[in-house]
Amino acid sequence: MSYRNPAPTVDIIIELVDRPHRPIVLIERHNPPLGWAIPGGFVDYGESVEVAARREALEETGLHVEFVEQFHVYSDPNRDPRQHTISVVFLALANGEPQAGDDAKGVEIFESWRVPGNLCFDHDKILRDYWRYRYYGIRPRLD
Repeated sequence: MSYRNPAPTVDIIIELVDRPHRPIVLIERHNPPLGWAIPGGFVDYGESVEVAARREALEETGLHVEFVEQFHVYSDPNRDPRQHTISVVFLALANGEPQAGDDAKGVEIFESWRVPGNLCFDHDKILRDYWRYRYYGIRPRLD
């Protein structure tokens, strides 16, 4: 029997603690869908989500992260146009200068008031939830 299961992914909201206002790091994607995204990717077979998140953060931004917490899980079947994915989102801290790597065409640092409009996947929703949590302490609702 064959099963169609969603693919597990991770996203890491990285705050740079060595800069004023603790801005976040976003990557510009090299592969479709094109646009800006929270660093992250697929969990490899035999890998925990925590290990995958550390690996993806390092591969895409060159930053070693310290996890603050597991933030939320996003599982809308339409969140990724390529296939049904489930993303475990982590909040993390880092220091240093991010460098684009792996499938990242570019990397940039953004404060909340200047995040780009062309975000991929459901990352606009994830970041709205994150800012609401960061500034007001309100966690995302479980729908």
